[in-house]
Amino acid sequence: MVTAHPLPEGFTEIEVFAIGTALLVEALLGFCLNGLTIISFRKIKELRTPSNLLVLSIALADCGICINAFIAAFSSFLRYWPYGSDGCQIHGFHGFLTALASISSSAAVAWDRYHHYCTRSRLQWSTAASMMVFAWLFAAFWSVMPLLGWGEYDYEPLRTCCTLDYSKGDRNYVTFLFALSTFNFMIPGFIMLTAYQSIHQKFRKTGHFKFNTGLPLKTLVICWGPYCLLCSYAAVENVMFIPPKYRMIPALVAKTVPTVDAFVYALGNENYRGGIWQFLTGQKIEKAEVDNKTK
Repeated sequence: MVTAHPLPEGFTEIEVFAIGTALLVEALLGFCLNGLTIISFRKIKELRTPSNLLVLSIALADCGICINAFIAAFSSFLRYWPYGSDGCQIHGFHGFLTALASISSSAAVAWDRYHHYCTRSRLQWSTAASMMVFAWLFAAFWSVMPLLGWGEYDYEPLRTCCTLDYSKGDRNYVTFLFALSTFNFMIPGFIMLTAYQSIHQKFRKTGHFKFNTGLPLKTLVICWGPYCLLCSYAAVENVMFIPPKYRMIPALVAKTVPTVDAFVYALGNENYRGGIWQFLTGQKIEKAEVDNKTK
């Protein structure tokens, strides 16, 4: 007879089950939507443009986040992390790699949209591919640092998944967090802010608003903001006084990114949505040229 593993400290049976269920739903929904984005890009010729390559990069990163969430959900239902300390390090690295790649790719899309709408310059394949490679290599650089001793990966409060260890709040953590947040949250956020503000001003002059220019940045702030706030607060104060179940909330909010991104960058993109519809139904989209215009 198999005995259930003891509940993680600070959590009730229903809370552990609720977190595991939330992670599972986020993982499945996000993976399906972004998987559809990836397959449609591969199958529909009209979608294969340099601009949509950056949308593909977001979808690939978000699928990685979903896989990370699925592993966390499985462990949550087990009530413990079954893959050992090495598995924890790999899980933490994988989570950070895909999350940072998603943020960087979102900033790249903002940069492309700025040039598309404000300077009327078209993105070339070589530039798009270089931006995509840079986004992933940049994310890999920052994600590998905790494995090399700058920062550290450890268990999250539920102890069924792994992330950046913010429990110590020592100098090593503070210096890494400062650099990480500057280059991977503040700078991408600034790029998105300035790009979409310029696009908004352009739309206001023409009186024709092609998409909601505030939505991408709001997505970044709302989804990643709580997690960044928790980590930043840990740099100045000990956050261990916060109950573990509340410290899990920012991570759960961040795991909604794949689903939200799919609606913002793929399903919210009129032409990309047409390509997805063509893939699903066989009905050919009317426009041959596909760009990053969204409603």
